Amino acid sequence: MFCLYAAGHALRLALAANVAPGDALQQTGVCALLFGAMGILFIGGYGLSSAHTLSRLAPARLSPGFNELVFIVFALLAFYAQALYAPTHMTGLAADSLKGAMRFAVLGQRVLEDKLSGCGLDGGRVLASAFSWLLAFIFLGSSLSRIRLAASIVRFERRKRPEALGPQTLALVLGFVSVVGIQALYVGSAYTLLSCRAEVGLFGDVLLGIGPLALSYLIVTAITNLLALGPEA
Repeated sequence: MFCLYAAGHALRLALAANVAPGDALQQTGVCALLFGAMGILFIGGYGLSSAHTLSRLAPARLSPGFNELVFIVFALLAFYAQALYAPTHMTGLAADSLKGAMRFAVLGQRVLEDKLSGCGLDGGRVLASAFSWLLAFIFLGSSLSRIRLAASIVRFERRKRPEALGPQTLALVLGFVSVVGIQALYVGSAYTLLSCRAEVGLFGDVLLGIGPLALSYLIVTAITNLLALGPEA
């Protein structure tokens, strides 16, 4: 998802720089395929080390679940808002209300606004970030409402296919990464570390657009694995 999201922004920036559509698509496509292949190799290696042989890769197991489908739809909405809507609707009743609400609820949103203000930048980035946080909260609330069912499914699956890291170690790793993500994005430490040039670059676009959604997904995954450790998940 990160590769596809970054590729979409890279293609948009290339077209905005008057690069020929064919050349822009070829350049971004090659990079997206290479980085995507690295991720697939990592996932495949982890799966094989967990005794997830190729014979078990049925189409039903490869299709995304409900949370993943919601994540994909929200990622597309975040990309649309960031690339097309926010740059032309930076002010207004709805935009100002959303930015004010997220400024109150998310510490990192205030840090981001201060950083962009100090750099003399906006271009709809504040509104895009606020909208991404709104989607992240909706996704988090929706997923937590079904968290015990998801934990039960994970616990049932582990009886047939044990985790390579072990359930305790996996829960610990996911919990630690979630805490780091909360500190980086929700508290806003990552925004203070980025330079003004990085804020307007491809990395900044991906971080602002899909970062909050990815953090919510990570938190849900960590809580699911933690609950799956209990005997009555």
